[in-house]
Amino acid sequence: MSYDTKNDKIVPKDSHETAIAILGWLAGEPDMLARFLALSGLQPNMLRQSVNDPGFLAGLTDFLMSHEPDLMTFCEATGTRPEDVAAAWHQFSGPGMDSADF
Repeated sequence: MSYDTKNDKIVPKDSHETAIAILGWLAGEPDMLARFLALSGLQPNMLRQSVNDPGFLAGLTDFLMSHEPDLMTFCEATGTRPEDVAAAWHQFSGPGMDSADF
């Protein structure tokens, strides 16, 4: 998240930047990273090459959005707004069945 001093507003993070922040945070949380790897089927050596894959980023944001306590822990640890994570999740995952955009 960045701060726009000109307009005195908090500016949402770019969705890719938010997803990369999630991965960086997971790297510092071994138990969480192990859970993500187990659920995604990825190996640790595959993470670096996956950071530009929209499907990987969708899975990464979905992982965090699927458990609110983890989402809030990430947001508190990184200073990211939950709305920024939700925006990234919507961008990478696309509309859901409950969406009017479906």
